[in-house]
Amino acid sequence: MELKALTPEDYPDYRKYFNKQTYHLCTYSLSSIIAWRNSDYQPMAGIRNDTLIIAAEFRNTRSKRHLILPIAPPEDFPPEQLARIADDLGYGEYWFVPQCYLDLHGRDKVDLYFDVEHTPGYDDYIYLTGDLADLKGNKYSKKRNLIKQFEREYIETNRVEMGPITPIDLEECLEFLEKWCVERDCDANPEEDLACEKLAAINTLTNIGLFEVNTLMLRIDGVVCAFGVSAFLTSQMATLQYEKAFSRIKGLYQYFDNQCAKRLFNGYAYINKESDMGSEGLAKTKK
Repeated sequence: MELKALTPEDYPDYRKYFNKQTYHLCTYSLSSIIAWRNSDYQPMAGIRNDTLIIAAEFRNTRSKRHLILPIAPPEDFPPEQLARIADDLGYGEYWFVPQCYLDLHGRDKVDLYFDVEHTPGYDDYIYLTGDLADLKGNKYSKKRNLIKQFEREYIETNRVEMGPITPIDLEECLEFLEKWCVERDCDANPEEDLACEKLAAINTLTNIGLFEVNTLMLRIDGVVCAFGVSAFLTSQMATLQYEKAFSRIKGLYQYFDNQCAKRLFNGYAYINKESDMGSEGLAKTKK
């Protein structure tokens, strides 16, 4: 089997393999796999016995070359089969293996074929949709207060517009993303995760029509100040792939986060807000 570069144009052909996939890690969202490609990382894909095999190739950091678990629901591949696939294709590692896989097959069996290491910066944060949509209870009181302040300042004075991102809005969203990155200094190191995420967001926005993502955009006084993008992951869970809002506007992030939960996750029990990428500030916010 020959692996070939995975591009946005391949999304319609491979989407069917993800319809019934059950892994809860955000890595198993096809739009995310494709969008994160950059000058160093290139996702590769190929079909083997009606199974989608996805690999990560790196031009500069070859030590990061890896596979993710094969996509062929409801079939699940035991460790010995994973080892054969990796050996056949010339890869030494699988990354982003969810805990449910280890629980299903047992560590004793997995350890016969692989050394298992935990990567804490890439644990996903999972929330009940109802919790973030309703914000009930004392633990959300601070968030509710910030939302009320934002509503008094901007909603009650009719300064806010919200709706899905359309092709007409694309240029404004990209301009907002540049301003947001200046606020976060995310272009300081092009090799760091924040810079790579910015490029992934650009790749997603420019391919919205292909990727079947759900989007929400917020304007204040006619200017884009926040946007969110969600994508299918499993029948019960979708990912909030990107959620960007200006931090200088008090209560905006809390209000927009609540609106994303209400508007982008209808029919899903859980929201996957992806990982913190090892960032202490992001980890604190997501926890």
